[in-house]
Amino acid sequence: MSTEARRAPFPQRPTDDPAPAGTEAQTEDEPSVFAPRRPLERPRETRPPVPEVRITTPPPPPPASARFPDAPPPRTPAATPTETTARLRPLPAGPGPAAQVPPPPAWSPAPAPDPALSWNAPWPVGAFGQPEPCEEPVRGLGPLARLRSRTGVAAVCVVLGLGLIGGALAGSWLTGEDGDRTADSGFAAAGSLWHNVPVDQLFPPTVQGTGAGPGGADRSWTRIAVAPDTGCAGAFDPLLARALAPVGCGRLLRATYTDATQTHVTTVGLLFTKADPAAMAGLAARFRNERLDRRTDLLPLPYAAKGTPAAGFGAKQRASWTVSVLTDAPIVAFAVSGWADGRSVDTPEPAQDAVRSGATSAPAQAGLGNEAQGLADRIQRKLRQTVSPATEKPS
Repeated sequence: MSTEARRAPFPQRPTDDPAPAGTEAQTEDEPSVFAPRRPLERPRETRPPVPEVRITTPPPPPPASARFPDAPPPRTPAATPTETTARLRPLPAGPGPAAQVPPPPAWSPAPAPDPALSWNAPWPVGAFGQPEPCEEPVRGLGPLARLRSRTGVAAVCVVLGLGLIGGALAGSWLTGEDGDRTADSGFAAAGSLWHNVPVDQLFPPTVQGTGAGPGGADRSWTRIAVAPDTGCAGAFDPLLARALAPVGCGRLLRATYTDATQTHVTTVGLLFTKADPAAMAGLAARFRNERLDRRTDLLPLPYAAKGTPAAGFGAKQRASWTVSVLTDAPIVAFAVSGWADGRSVDTPEPAQDAVRSGATSAPAQAGLGNEAQGLADRIQRKLRQTVSPATEKPS
């Protein structure tokens, strides 16, 4: 292969650099493939010029004599030991500008207070609203007028206070008097029921005794006879009549009832006395203290009406009884019970003892104590219900 054929794959590269020393110069016809390459030159960076900074030294301060003409010249400290405590040294004596002290500043009075900030200043309109109309006249009043105003207010308060106290006392007094009058009127109204109230209202034809029987059983009584209103003669045992004598006998009302089986009969009565509340309270205390309601020789007598199941109900047939002295009415209520077949009872038993649990007497076992106690309680309730409407004041 010829020389040109071997150089064909490598193109010729023109170069303008002269050949280095020690090498043979290449001709244009035979350029050198292994000619050294020129190094690449980096572009130079262009930086902005740095401004020149000049440091200026401030001029020294003028001497004290230039700033303060009257000030003394600075003194050169002597070579003495340094003191740690500052002391006041006297000024040099003698005439001259150095010995003179500058005069103190002229005294100026404190500024006068702002009238707008005073408590007596008028209220600013629009800040919190208009001032109350009652404040303006008060500010304009003189001392004498303000004293008269306060005196008048105090007098009005005293009058109102006395009026309230007097009204309270009067109301309390009137209330107490009205309460006493109500109690007195109720006591008097109860004493006149015997001729103002129908007999069916005092002694209903049928009386229901819910829970009045032995063991809480219900009882029902039917009226079979009503005695005419009479005096107290022949209605009580002699000793009981003597015990009731201090309260007097105004009128006696009696009625006889029988149970649903017509096995038992019970006479219930109301004795209207002539006594006042104090006498009735004394009689009730005597019965309670002396236990007169438990003595077998102080019994009421039954009302035995002919042609009724109670026709054979006499003194020997009394099995149980109760006597109650009322203190809110001039009335003595009583009841006495027995068998309807006329059997006699040797020792009657008070109803309070016959109704107790565990009582073994014949009246207690038969429930005659419940008959007397239950019927007497129902008649007293009916009596109080009758008295209450008569003593109520109209609204």
